[in-house]
Amino acid sequence: MESRAKTALGIDFGTESVRALLVDLHGTERGSAVVRYSHGQIIDELPTDPGKKLPADFALQHPQDWMDSATQAVRAAVDKSGRAASDIIGIGVDFTSCTMLPTFADGRPLCLSEQFAKRPLAWPKLWKHHGAKAQADRMNAVAHSRDEAFLNRYGGTISLEWFFPKVLETIENDAETATAAEVWLEAGDWFVWQLVGGAAAELPRSTCQAGYKALWSAEEGFPKPGFFEAVHPQLAEVVAKKMPGRFVAPGQLAGHLTEAMAQALGLKPGTPVSAAVIDAHAGVPGAGAAEAGVLVMVLGTSSCHMLNAEQFRPVQGVAGIVKDGILPGYYGYETGQAAVGDAFDWLRATLGHENHNKLAGEAATLPPGADGVRSIDWMNGCRTPLMNGSLTGSFTGLKLRHGAAHLYRALLEGSAFGLRWIVETMRNGGLPVNGFVATGGLPHHNPLIVQIYADVLGEPISVHPCQYGPALGAAILGALAAGHDVNGFASSASVIESMAGTRDDNPKRRSRVYHPNALHRQAFQTAYDDYRQLTQIFAERVSV
Repeated sequence: MESRAKTALGIDFGTESVRALLVDLHGTERGSAVVRYSHGQIIDELPTDPGKKLPADFALQHPQDWMDSATQAVRAAVDKSGRAASDIIGIGVDFTSCTMLPTFADGRPLCLSEQFAKRPLAWPKLWKHHGAKAQADRMNAVAHSRDEAFLNRYGGTISLEWFFPKVLETIENDAETATAAEVWLEAGDWFVWQLVGGAAAELPRSTCQAGYKALWSAEEGFPKPGFFEAVHPQLAEVVAKKMPGRFVAPGQLAGHLTEAMAQALGLKPGTPVSAAVIDAHAGVPGAGAAEAGVLVMVLGTSSCHMLNAEQFRPVQGVAGIVKDGILPGYYGYETGQAAVGDAFDWLRATLGHENHNKLAGEAATLPPGADGVRSIDWMNGCRTPLMNGSLTGSFTGLKLRHGAAHLYRALLEGSAFGLRWIVETMRNGGLPVNGFVATGGLPHHNPLIVQIYADVLGEPISVHPCQYGPALGAAILGALAAGHDVNGFASSASVIESMAGTRDDNPKRRSRVYHPNALHRQAFQTAYDDYRQLTQIFAERVSV
């Protein structure tokens, strides 16, 4: 097959929808489609139990949505591409994380059975599910009392959004569901398992998802049983008996597409499938970043800021340090902000505006510092550097002369200040941060936020031309899973460069660069100092 005919498929599972992207090995998009989940985020009530309110900190999803939406999106993308299914050499999957679920031994989600359909904790817990705060607090207390070495890989804190606090939440709050669960796994691993089939003992677990969200490392595996026993005896039993499978790195072959799934998706049976990857982490190869020192900012509903480095350096508040976790040969550092695009959209809806364009236009006319209005961007807690999901956002400095645009600009600036704090934390920890690349839908739909980020950082930011960075990254991993004999490249870096590298001589492959406005430097320095003082005050109030 000629290289121009070869394509790879990326399936990108986000918070609200799934996107399928077909791209050839030279980086030309051949077809894409996005399909929203029928049930979206399940935050008010279960579809099986209408009228019964869910707790305020719950965020669930429907596993059938993942299958149905992916089927529609893949078929539509292939149709648009005009290519034959036989042209697809590999499939990559990225997924929000930690989104996880309990299943029976054959992979059936518990929530799809009649017995467990009305039990909230039998449903998949979305990454932003915050019901496990008490469990995370206990795990942190036990880990620190035992001086567990794995804490160095996670900035000293286990997040309530991660795998084991969510398992423990079910053990303690729904014993029947916890007992019935035969397999606990990430949603990304579940979907890849559905693609490649096989028994639970052979299900492919992503080293990326396990490394960043489940305290696993290639060198040590999971924490020692004594830690889990000290937290809760049943948690140790889960690790020993209810987490079967084999660990596979993203870009490595997880298996081949089954006949049944090929028929459902309209693809060729036997197509190679990569192990899953966290959606934000897929944005790194999708942004063409194949070297150390470049901070890739995957901006969406929340934001993850990913850095590859040649050295391991424990940094307080970093959400994970995993060897080969993002790209082979590097330590992958994950940091992030728990509310970004969804915080902007919350404010838009609260203010009664139909879209962001009018608000952004008015906010752009305001001076740096939003005329004295300040915002703390903790609308869904603080991920990096405080790793505290219970922290809350705020607006201060309000006067009667202020309007909707002031609030909107202050929230954008608060997000930028949170990013600057993250960058300073990493640099103070000895990590080189030499460049900035933004990817995801937000930088393309809201250029004002990128300009404010550049002004606050005082450094240029490149926006990668592909609006679907994680989907492109997933497709790249699918191409890698096909093997070098099939994709024709000598290294992972060469695949990334060919499929996602930017080129000044090609308008469709050219990055847009936002340069900082030097005239705004002092105003933003003053506003940033205010932000840091306010974060200290508000963090101390919560901790008291």
